[in-house]
Amino acid sequence: MAALPPAAVSYSSSTLTHFLLRFLDGHFATPADLRKLPSLSDLLDRECRDLELDLRTLLGDKLSSVASAWVSRSHETKRILHRRDGFIPYSIPASSRRMLEVDIPLIVKEVSCIETVRLYAELSLELEALVGELEDTAVAIIRQARGDFSFSNLGRASTPLAMAEKHEKLLNAVKTVTSIEDKLGCISSQRPQWTRLMMAVDSRVEKALAILKPQAMSDHRAILASLGWPPSLSSSNVEKDKSYETPNPLSLMQGEKKDVYSQSFLILCSLQQLFIQREERKLDPLEYHQRYKSTNCSDFSRSSHLGSGLWSIDELVHPIASRMEHHFHKWSNQPKFIFALVYKITRDFMDGVDHVLQPLVDKARFMGSSVREAWVAAMVKILIDYLEKEAFPVLVERYEIRDGNLLADASWLHLVDLMITFDKKMRALAISGMPCVESFLELEGMSLSLSIFSVFVEHSDWLRIWAEIELDDANDKLNPELESQKSWSISTHQQALSQVEEAELFLLSNIEDFRALPIADSVVKIAWNMVERAFLLPAKMMKVQFIRSSVIVFLNNFFHILAQRCHNGGSSCANMDVDALLRLAGSINVARYLVSVLRQWSEDFRFLEMSQCDSKNEDQTGSFFNDETMRLVKLDTDFLEVAMSSILLQFDDLCWDYINYLEQWGREQLDLQESVVDEQSLCVSSSFVRALDMLKDHLYVLKLNLNSIDFLDLWRSIADGLDHFIFNSIALGVVKFTDIGVNQYKYDMRALFQIFSAFCSKPESFFPRTHESMKLLTLDKKDVANVLNMVPENGKRKELFLQSKGVFHVTIDQAKKILRKKTF
Repeated sequence: MAALPPAAVSYSSSTLTHFLLRFLDGHFATPADLRKLPSLSDLLDRECRDLELDLRTLLGDKLSSVASAWVSRSHETKRILHRRDGFIPYSIPASSRRMLEVDIPLIVKEVSCIETVRLYAELSLELEALVGELEDTAVAIIRQARGDFSFSNLGRASTPLAMAEKHEKLLNAVKTVTSIEDKLGCISSQRPQWTRLMMAVDSRVEKALAILKPQAMSDHRAILASLGWPPSLSSSNVEKDKSYETPNPLSLMQGEKKDVYSQSFLILCSLQQLFIQREERKLDPLEYHQRYKSTNCSDFSRSSHLGSGLWSIDELVHPIASRMEHHFHKWSNQPKFIFALVYKITRDFMDGVDHVLQPLVDKARFMGSSVREAWVAAMVKILIDYLEKEAFPVLVERYEIRDGNLLADASWLHLVDLMITFDKKMRALAISGMPCVESFLELEGMSLSLSIFSVFVEHSDWLRIWAEIELDDANDKLNPELESQKSWSISTHQQALSQVEEAELFLLSNIEDFRALPIADSVVKIAWNMVERAFLLPAKMMKVQFIRSSVIVFLNNFFHILAQRCHNGGSSCANMDVDALLRLAGSINVARYLVSVLRQWSEDFRFLEMSQCDSKNEDQTGSFFNDETMRLVKLDTDFLEVAMSSILLQFDDLCWDYINYLEQWGREQLDLQESVVDEQSLCVSSSFVRALDMLKDHLYVLKLNLNSIDFLDLWRSIADGLDHFIFNSIALGVVKFTDIGVNQYKYDMRALFQIFSAFCSKPESFFPRTHESMKLLTLDKKDVANVLNMVPENGKRKELFLQSKGVFHVTIDQAKKILRKKTF
């Protein structure tokens, strides 16, 4: 059935002017005069062109000549108004002043308005012609489509000639829309106030594109069907895991079929570029125009078009997805076959996609597009849709009603493991032949379309459930390690390394350097396994949410266990035994090692990026694990304080008799029966020996089992505490020193210094007050009298005198108090 002509438009005589009525009556008096219509139309066109030429001549030549005449008269006037001694403004007549201040600006404004109207009219006429041509092309395509689907033309519709005619019309329409977009791009950047003109053109263009896009899609699908797409999917080979490759119709097409398909593919690419171009122009007109000009009208943002895929690739994938649904339902309880089928189809057709389609995309000047990535992303989207609609809703329902049943957790973790394996294999397909591209894809925002874990983007509750399951699984893995005695014991290998070390290492790099317990390595491995799973998520906020809900909770639970283990082991009591000391040293090493690990993780660029969008890091100054690191540092400090306090309290307890035996410092003759003689025949007080032995044994145990950094802090803190204790208890105590008492004091303190000589070359430097008190007690009678007899006003002189004797840390009042205790 032939298409009906469009309905005639009727006008009443009242709507026409008298001039038009006379014109029509003069040329169309009888029906026979209608034959003159083409010649009359040509005549009117010539007259319009002549009038337009006259108008341009008038606005161009005459307007420029008038402007030149006016400029010459203004220069003449300017010379008249200037005299030899300068410009005299009051000599301008009132009429001339009005002309300069009022008339000329009005003339300039009117000329500018005329130019704007002329430009608007020209652009309107050009756009009207282009839009009209586009609408005519769209109507012609619709008419051809209706004619092709009529009963008498079914055979002709599928012929290469008929398809070539459609493609030619579609290409002409694409070129027309491109021209329209060029003009609208200029208008949006140079004349953004002409919004009504752009809206009117956009409205008509969108109606035309609403006809062209479905028609192009329909033709493309028909061509694919004629090529035998999609091919049959052999599920039996997937189940049997046989290396059977599905035949690819894209690689098999030849001759006219290949030419027709290629032309249709190029049309779809061109149409998609037009849609992207229009969307970008509407979003930000000024930015669009600058980028559009800088890229020579051919390159567009990757994120604009690859985020939604390539239309031509989507048309390949949709029929495959329809055929896969049957297999997905059949294998709902065996998801490994589903993943294997999707991967197999993606891999088998990859060569055809690369060798056939990528050259077409390059020919279409679809810059920055990779057909390989688009193909992989589209196939991943098939599986994401299945997981979102079928798999995860079932798992969520099982998790909510599990009632202690671990089967739901195991099913979830099994599916996640399949997703991880599938994601790695698909990424490898996407970047094969393109080295060092994966990090680039992540930086460019491509991971969202390529990652199967984007299924969690719209389902934060699923992500929370997954994090909870991962946390439970991590705790289940850690519990046997917590109960194992080997996990809390330092290895024999580490102890051997500690004993043969000749130089202390303060640049710690591995668990052996930190002398950390094996439990620390287990915690790090379990936590990092969860971190690696979080890195697979496509969005930064999703990674932050997952890590905060799983890894951080896991670490904080272990920190609590570590602190409880020390407190429950009696490490806070004054009489700490060797076992408690070893337990405390092991906890300190674990805390120090975990601090190093967390700081190293925080320096990873992925954690640096996540810290910028973490709600807990509002000032964006701290690291991602800042709170956890600070908690570990506090634990480390608290444990060191417990160890130091325990040793100092035990030293105080064992020195009770030694400190309170005041007569030993004032004796006139040494009683050898109450002393112990060492190898150098230096007597050490017997009541001081037990304290020195305890101190030596404890420091030796800590040196073997504590990491070098914390041990350095510990023994220096102990030395400082002993220095205060001995100085205040003996040197400033209520005692009197004879020469024999001073020697006894010196011998005892040198024995104390000797213990610390294993850690430094000058141990007395870490006992500054005690060592300087020894110097003060060895001053001769003249120097003592000199200091004591100085008038109070000579404080500076006393200070200089004491410094000349090597006394810098003892104050003048303390020095005088010590010197008064010396008897001669």
